[in-house]
Amino acid sequence: MARRCDLTGKTVQSGNNVSHANNKTRRRFLPNLQETTLLSDVLGNVRLRLSTRAIRTVEHNGGLDAFLLKNTDAKLTTEGLALKRRLERATAKRDAKTA
Repeated sequence: MARRCDLTGKTVQSGNNVSHANNKTRRRFLPNLQETTLLSDVLGNVRLRLSTRAIRTVEHNGGLDAFLLKNTDAKLTTEGLALKRRLERATAKRDAKTA
């Protein structure tokens, strides 16, 4: 399983450990990924692997539905785009039923 956030695409970064003697050795900065279940008004429970920053951003924007609809397609990963399309189709189907 890749160390990559399902919505934002945050992934492993690289850098250096720098010692007191200024020796530099390569290291990896891993994103803080969490398995979370988010509640969508239209889709129900959605299980995703998100970074903690993405969880905070989703909550700040008012939930998963609002986050997906607010963000442009360029800012979302392929998983995020697929989820956004599912959300739009389910919303259109629900609106067609009520009309």
